[in-house]
Amino acid sequence: MNHGSTWSRRSFLGTLAAVPAFAAHAQTNYPSKPIRMIIPFAAGGATDVLGRYLGQAMSLSLGQAFVVENMGGAAGVPALNTITRAPADGYNVFFCASGNITAQPLMSKNPVDILSQLEPVGMIASAPHVLVVNSQLPIKTVADLIAYGKANPGKLNFATAGIGGLAHLGTELFAHTAGIKITHVPYKGAAQAMNDLVAGNVQAIFGTMPSFTAMLERGTIRAIGMTAPSNSTPLKNLPLISKTLPGFTYNSWNGMFVPVRTPAIAVEKLFAAMKQASTNTGLQKRFDDQGVDLALAGPDALRTTVKREVELWDRVIRDAKIERN
Repeated sequence: MNHGSTWSRRSFLGTLAAVPAFAAHAQTNYPSKPIRMIIPFAAGGATDVLGRYLGQAMSLSLGQAFVVENMGGAAGVPALNTITRAPADGYNVFFCASGNITAQPLMSKNPVDILSQLEPVGMIASAPHVLVVNSQLPIKTVADLIAYGKANPGKLNFATAGIGGLAHLGTELFAHTAGIKITHVPYKGAAQAMNDLVAGNVQAIFGTMPSFTAMLERGTIRAIGMTAPSNSTPLKNLPLISKTLPGFTYNSWNGMFVPVRTPAIAVEKLFAAMKQASTNTGLQKRFDDQGVDLALAGPDALRTTVKREVELWDRVIRDAKIERN
C-alpha cells in the first residue's frame, strides 16, 4: 500500500472536533433532501450493485433518493477518509463490504478504532466466501486441496485481489487451520487474479460467488466449498469447508454506516427504511440472484459483529506475520 492510501490518524481524529449544528435540532422532517451514498468500489461491482438496489428500496419509505458516489481503489481507504470527514448530518452514508470495516483498517501500523469514527446503521446482506480451484487440477474437495498442500509445501499458490483484504485474511486463516504452508500471490485487482487462476499460474482463490459465476459456467474453475452456510440458490449445493476443517468459518457481509455523532433520529429512520426494504420481494430476488442472503441486523448487533471480527482478523494478521503499512 503506498503512502497515498495509508490511514491518516490526524484526519480521523480531526472529525471528532466537528459537531454540526444539525445535531442540536430535532430534525423531525428528516430526510428533506437526497442522501449521498459513498461506496468504496467501482461501479458495477457486487457491493455497488447491492448498494444501488438497497438505496432504491429504501427511498420508497424515506421519500428521498440515494445518490451513489463510487470511490474505488486503494483498498477503500480514500472512501473511508471521505465518509469520516463528511458532515454528520444524516445525508452522508457509507455502504460497504465487511472487509472495508473489519480488515483493511487493521493494516495500518497505527490502527484506528473504526467504531470511534463511524456509527453502524445496519447490516442488510451476508454471503460466504467460496473456495475455487483451477479445474485442470485433480482437486475436487477441500480434503483433496489440503492433501495437495501437505504433499507440496509452499507450492500451493493462493491468489487474492490484494494484501489485507478479507480474501487474503481468509486464505491465511485457512492455511493456519489446515496446517499447510501456502504461497500468497497478491494482485492489484480481482480480474488479473482470476485470469491467472484460469491459466493455472495459481491454484486457488477465495471470493464471493458473483465473481466466479461466468467462469464456473464455462468450466474453467471449480468451486469446492464455502466458508459458511447460505440459503442463496447459487450456493445451496456447495459443501461447508467447516465439515472438513472444524472451526473454519467466516462471512462477508454488507452494511451501512454514518459518521460518528450523526443524530440518533437519522440513524433510526435509516434503519427503519432498511428494515422495510428487507421485506421488498423485488430486493429479495435481486439479492438472491447475486448469491447473497438478506441478513438484517440493527445498529447494536452490527457493532457487536464488527468488534468480534476485528479481534479475529487482528489475530490472523499477527499469527501470519502480515506486514502492516
